[in-house]
Amino acid sequence: MYAQMVKSTGQGVKPREDMSPEERHFQDRVDANEKIEPKDWMPDGYRKTLIRQIAQHAHSEVVGQLPEGNWITRAPTLERKAILLAKVQDEAGHGLYLYCAAETLGISRDELTEKLLDGSMKYSSIFNYPTLTWADIGAVGWLVDGAAIMNQVPLQRTSYGPYSRAMIRICKEESFHQRQGFDIMMKMAQGTEAQRRMAQDALNRFWYPSLMMFGPSDKDSVHSAQSMAWKIKINTNDELRQKFVDQTVPQAHYLGLTVPDDDLRFNDETGHWDFSEPDWSEFYEVLKGNGPCNEERMAARRKAWDDGAWVREGLMAHAGKRSHRTAAE
Repeated sequence: MYAQMVKSTGQGVKPREDMSPEERHFQDRVDANEKIEPKDWMPDGYRKTLIRQIAQHAHSEVVGQLPEGNWITRAPTLERKAILLAKVQDEAGHGLYLYCAAETLGISRDELTEKLLDGSMKYSSIFNYPTLTWADIGAVGWLVDGAAIMNQVPLQRTSYGPYSRAMIRICKEESFHQRQGFDIMMKMAQGTEAQRRMAQDALNRFWYPSLMMFGPSDKDSVHSAQSMAWKIKINTNDELRQKFVDQTVPQAHYLGLTVPDDDLRFNDETGHWDFSEPDWSEFYEVLKGNGPCNEERMAARRKAWDDGAWVREGLMAHAGKRSHRTAAE
């Protein structure tokens, strides 16, 4: 497997002959599909890559509550309010699982949050787009959570044990979120003409940002080759993006909605849908902090961090007293 990865990528992966004995033994374990656990030896690059990926995932789950939480009080029925509230709670739980997984790599939750606030860590670009209408909440569930599931299901087989195990429950809950979003879109698409237009508008605005969720094209991706050699990632960005398009286009047709891509065609030879690439310049601008809601999202996270300082300090003080009392006994 490792030899195939070196051959297929051609760059970004350390040649086996340049590895230390510890690195070769580690790679052999990964190739044998053994799980790497927190106390096991691992290359520094493996640890750093995991921290970056898990932290970005955790930050995304937490920031992802913001565009949806904004609609809890405005959902059209009491049932919809309760469902959306449960979903937002789920996302908070996902962030917790992932922060815990990252902490097993020797970095604290506080450090991860501080890195997010100083700009050295990121969250998914999709959450820098606004949810303007109730149909947007449907599009987020259907498209954004659908893309998340496409990314996350393979991560149940990732090589790092704590990350792999955290993904099992997360994927089950994200599947529910995706169905909930599709249900909203179906109700809107089958509703009044105004509701149908709202559903189409939501699809128009969230289609390409959803395609960007898989990351840059493989030829431009900095981390993919080594991440796949270490089995931190199981599939390439382009593989997952194609799979998402193949799954989602028929769903849009079922809803009677039009995917906003004039070049969308089913390719009989490949058995896949041909589609237009996202505007990657937009993607990088959003990552730089120039998206529609970047400032708003970061301001919310800074406020939550500052407002919660007294809670963290109180908990740490209590923990210190408790450990002191235990030591005295």
